[in-house]
Amino acid sequence: MAATLASFKIPTITNEPMGNYPAGSAERKGLEAALAEMKASMPFEVPCVVDGKPVKTGVLLPQLTPHSHSTAPLCNYHSATPEVVASAIESSLKAQKEWENMPWNDRAAIFLKAADLTAGKYRYKLMAATMLGQGKNTWQAEIDAAAEMADFFRFSVKFVEQLYTQQPSENSPGVWNRTEFRPLEGFVLAVTPFNFTAIGGNLVGAPAIVGNVVLWKPSPMATYANYLTHKILLEAGVPPSVIQFIPGPAPEVVKQCIDHKAFAGLHFTGSTAVFKGLWKQISQNVDLYRSYPRIVGETGGKNFHMIHKSADIRETVLQSIRSGFEYSGQKCSALGRIYVAKSLWDAGWGDVMKEEVERIKVGSCEDWTNFLGPVINQASFDKITGLIAKAKAEGGEILVGGNSDSSVGYFVDPTVIVTKDPKSVTMVNEIFGPVLTVFVYEDDDFEKTCELIDETTDYALTGSVFANDRSAVVLAQQKLRNAAGNFYINDKCTGAVVGQQPFGGARGSGTNDKSGSISIFYRFVSARSIKESFVGPSDFLYPSNFQ
Repeated sequence: MAATLASFKIPTITNEPMGNYPAGSAERKGLEAALAEMKASMPFEVPCVVDGKPVKTGVLLPQLTPHSHSTAPLCNYHSATPEVVASAIESSLKAQKEWENMPWNDRAAIFLKAADLTAGKYRYKLMAATMLGQGKNTWQAEIDAAAEMADFFRFSVKFVEQLYTQQPSENSPGVWNRTEFRPLEGFVLAVTPFNFTAIGGNLVGAPAIVGNVVLWKPSPMATYANYLTHKILLEAGVPPSVIQFIPGPAPEVVKQCIDHKAFAGLHFTGSTAVFKGLWKQISQNVDLYRSYPRIVGETGGKNFHMIHKSADIRETVLQSIRSGFEYSGQKCSALGRIYVAKSLWDAGWGDVMKEEVERIKVGSCEDWTNFLGPVINQASFDKITGLIAKAKAEGGEILVGGNSDSSVGYFVDPTVIVTKDPKSVTMVNEIFGPVLTVFVYEDDDFEKTCELIDETTDYALTGSVFANDRSAVVLAQQKLRNAAGNFYINDKCTGAVVGQQPFGGARGSGTNDKSGSISIFYRFVSARSIKESFVGPSDFLYPSNFQ
């Protein structure tokens, strides 16, 4: 067992600076070169990775480029078979003790190196993979695959260092009390989404950094960017068997993992329906497991902007456009419903919204001027366009947008619907696309409308209030206390930054364990209280036993 010969202090941790990629800049040239090189090499072949070694099953599935689905796929990946999954579980469990016993400073160094590899050597390659495979434009890829991924790795080190310092404050004479934070007994399954490359890195990184072994089931629509992330973690020094990379069919891979007696935890980001289904499956297996599994999930949202009569028209329009249409609305935190005071609407709020949305360019990530790209696949395209059609059939008015075209890529125009029914289909259903629905309320009904927001959906992820009247802000904070896990005042409901705004929601939006903060790490450790006595008793009797 390795010795720890000093009490180490980690370097100062700050958020990764983000590049702006102006025309002619070195950063733009670097990214353009990475995109060109990646396109010239498509399709890549992605294996499963077990014990750090590639495993090719021969069952190949494509990851398409959503802006041009008829061209060569970004990659073809080998789908994990039951034998591969079983091997990954077995080898992970064998590696657990050695990883758990690695001194903390060495685990910390690995993740600090992973952050530097992400921000430096692999920055443009990760961004290119995220742009081509997941349909992000340059800015969205920069804040995700480069900055946020590096932030997750670095701040994980900072937060775990803080976690390990949480110790009992009292000791009796002759006694030393202390607490250690053990990893879970078994393996953690990480099921990661397509929409943020950084979430993939965090869902495996958070359990691993506190000593857990992890099986990584990536989204089919983010396989290549996640494969590169796994490569970074191995290059940084994560032992080969600590994080196993097993792309494949979600129902089969996940079921095989949660049916294993050593299953110890689920780290999940995805749909509410899938998460609830997994929770039920896990509960049915509770007699099988050695310990009660930890279930950590961030799921859907139907996020809101509440705009008071005292708010500024143009500011709230621009904030709503960014939060609703960046990355085609495919963020868990993306804006979906807007409540506008009637006096602002009468003063031209809708006209300003229409004028600004008409400026938005839609198209491939390879055109730097495009603000909005494709949605991720045909199923998503069909769902979004179907909901728009349903909203129109129910009486919703299309203020702007409403058109779509999937002939080349899965493109849906940014769409704003005005409804007179605050519980119409697009005010209630999560869409995960570039669709905003506006409800105009009477100025005097501000409090009543806050209550309406709170009760309209089962979600509670993000939300914002815009008001220059402080009493309105205070009232909204109180009325909407449980309506959003991330609540913004005079700011859009997207854009949580690691270490600044811990992210997560409750109700139908997840377990609210707050990624990007110390809170998430408590969920992947099992504390052990240790009491050590230096002086033994002289008798088994206590003073109260004597006459």
